[in-house]
Amino acid sequence: MIAHVVLFRPHPHLAPAARESLAAAFATALREIPSIRRARVGRRVRVGRAYEAAMRADYPYAAVIEFDDAGGLAAYLDHPAHEQLAARFFSAFEEALMYDFHLEDGAAGLAALLPDAH
Repeated sequence: MIAHVVLFRPHPHLAPAARESLAAAFATALREIPSIRRARVGRRVRVGRAYEAAMRADYPYAAVIEFDDAGGLAAYLDHPAHEQLAARFFSAFEEALMYDFHLEDGAAGLAALLPDAH
């Protein structure tokens, strides 16, 4: 499975209409892009642990979008609905990180940590 992981911080004075437009574009992408297998978006949770203070940057939102394979991710990224989402997203965020990961469930995923896995 491929996970498209986005951590982001919107502009501090982002207008409510811009937030609504961004959410609507994401909803359209979810509805129209068949290669999306699962998508989750949410706010950062703080639980009072030391690692929270060690973070150099605060990203209060995350989106995780899952695909069967790299082809599904490519289909998502090339889809016109994603182009609309990206246009709104890039004008809405102050800072963001975007990464794609190949993930395996449970112990199978731990193999990626081993030297021979690359």
